[in-house]
Amino acid sequence: MRILGIDPALRVTGYGAIAYDGSRARLIEAGVVAPNPREALPVRLARLHAGIAATISGVQPDIVVIEELYTTYRNPSTAIAMAHARGVICLACGQAGLDVRTLGHAHVKRALAGSGSASKEQVNAMVVRLLGLRAAPKPLDVSDALALALAYSNMHGRRIA
Repeated sequence: MRILGIDPALRVTGYGAIAYDGSRARLIEAGVVAPNPREALPVRLARLHAGIAATISGVQPDIVVIEELYTTYRNPSTAIAMAHARGVICLACGQAGLDVRTLGHAHVKRALAGSGSASKEQVNAMVVRLLGLRAAPKPLDVSDALALALAYSNMHGRRIA
């Protein structure tokens, strides 16, 4: 099974794909799609869509896991920007005929680090350990995306350690 995790954002969208050799997870590919923030919103969304569509084409995932929309009432514009990003990501997935699942950030942190309030650095360290990586993925958006894929696999009976 191949799982593509995506941490959506308009500035830097992290992605990470994992697969299973037997019962252990292994990294397939990870990186970012980062449209130029000085470009107009429609152009940035088109570039994000194209980048995710190309990633899907290259990785050939069985399922995609995207972080749930989260914001506080203090930052409604962040929620709107994230919703735009999630929309074009879901469009790319739909065009590829892929099932999309969502997970909340607290659930992912709990699944990997044992606490819903774990820091991004703690999650990053668990991603390194669980995938047997030599170095921590950078930026943190990449490890967040890999954490989504690992947490989803953990929920569905795949052994991640």
